[in-house]
Parts: sequence; C-alpha cells; structure tokens
Amino acid sequence: MSITPAEINKLASLSRLMVDEKTATDITDRLSSVLALVDQLQSAQTESIDISRPFHTAQRLREDEVTEKNKRDELQTTAPEIHNGLFAVPKMID
Repeated sequence: MSITPAEINKLASLSRLMVDEKTATDITDRLSSVLALVDQLQSAQTESIDISRPFHTAQRLREDEVTEKNKRDELQTTAPEIHNGLFAVPKMID
C-alpha cells in the first residue's frame, strides 16, 4: 500500500494545515515506509502461534502491606480549603 502527495495534501486541507510540496513529499515518503512495514507484518505467518488468554488463569496475589506513611495532613497544609479531611474544590456542575 502506498500513499500519494495528493492524498497528503487532501489530509492537510481537511486538517486545515498548510503543507508545502517539499513537506508533502517528505511525509509521503515517511508514511509509505510505515505502510510498507505494516504490509510486511501482515504477511507474517501467525497461524501456528497459540494466543493464551490470561483471563482464565488465577492471578498471583501479594500481601497488602503499607509501604509509605500517611502524609495527608502534611500535604493538605497548602490546600486553600479542606472539609472533613478532604480537599474542597469549587463546584463545577450544577
């Protein structure tokens, strides 16, 4: 699959971007190389690859440990307003 400078100019127009011919040519070359890589990846043989589904296995769990001390009071010293230990913010939606 390839892309043409005319397609780049059309996309630039739709995006309301100004693109000169040199830039359009450069973008065309770059996108063409990306699309060539995508074509190469699509031709890879993947039928023999087993796609595992991690949702069917049990997740390893770890103990729930406190790793940091509670710094709420220290962090709230710079807050303009606090209610019941929570940051108070202005109401945005009625």
